[in-house]
Amino acid sequence: MNRIPVAISQCLVGEPVRFDGGHKHNHYITEVLGQHLEFRPVCPEVAIGLGVPRKPIRLIVTDQGVRVRGVADSHMDVTAQLTAQADQIVHNSGDICGHIFMQNSPSCGVYGLKRYTPDGQLLDRKGRGAYAQAITENLPLLPVEEAGRLNDPVLCENFLTRVFAYHDWKIAVAIAPDAQQLTDFYARYHYLIMAHHPPSCDALRDQLSMPPEDIHQRCDNFLDILMNALNHIPSRANTTRVLKMIYEALKNHLNDTESETVKQLIDAYYQGREPLSVPLTQLSFHKLKVDNPYLIHQVFWEPTPDALGLRKMINAF
Repeated sequence: MNRIPVAISQCLVGEPVRFDGGHKHNHYITEVLGQHLEFRPVCPEVAIGLGVPRKPIRLIVTDQGVRVRGVADSHMDVTAQLTAQADQIVHNSGDICGHIFMQNSPSCGVYGLKRYTPDGQLLDRKGRGAYAQAITENLPLLPVEEAGRLNDPVLCENFLTRVFAYHDWKIAVAIAPDAQQLTDFYARYHYLIMAHHPPSCDALRDQLSMPPEDIHQRCDNFLDILMNALNHIPSRANTTRVLKMIYEALKNHLNDTESETVKQLIDAYYQGREPLSVPLTQLSFHKLKVDNPYLIHQVFWEPTPDALGLRKMINAF
């Protein structure tokens, strides 16, 4: 399988582009996730000409909104330049299926950045980097995550699930959308959406039942609902419900011992005594006994590459 294109803060791939001339090489991202993702590095601060090394910048809350200004020289304001750089990335983002940002960066941080008053006093930790802010505003459905948060297998699994789904959509539907492709796509993602956000299943089925005149509008609505659904972390209860749905589809093909084993493993997962991979492995083995394309082709079986082993590390969604 070809690797999926994902934008990434340039310092995370080992390039010495930080304000102090250093980098933040993340070996897990480049060496493990990099087996499945094709990284497109970008450093917005270097791209707008700030140079390496450079004077640090920070977020300042002003009467004109949040600005990105120099720490030593408050007259240096690079907010517009960083926003313009994001606009350029958005314009050229055709095949990009995600973006990994460097945390705590006044340009790239996504969550909980420090914001200051004009006189240099810490105001709060509610900021978002100017470049990241513009990217997320202009590409609201693009899967994004901070590098540090990818150390959490639950958050990593969720981010990659969205990246792979976004890529799947681009190649399966977006190239030449029609009603049948939309229906087939939903069929494959039904169980996965049930695990992430069950109410979205009804909303997506509503899109499938709409008049077919404007397929592009239907697809836009569908993708919006899909990506927002997958943005939810699957709960243990919802995931257990899906496991039981799979069991119901398979139980007539299991002997008494097999059936009891599967039920016990599903219960063990629900109680937090086993990771999701344990009952899922059993069910995956038994699905080979049935001729049920709808069940077999569910993305829920492997929303991210099994080689990453994320579901073995997740004791509870």
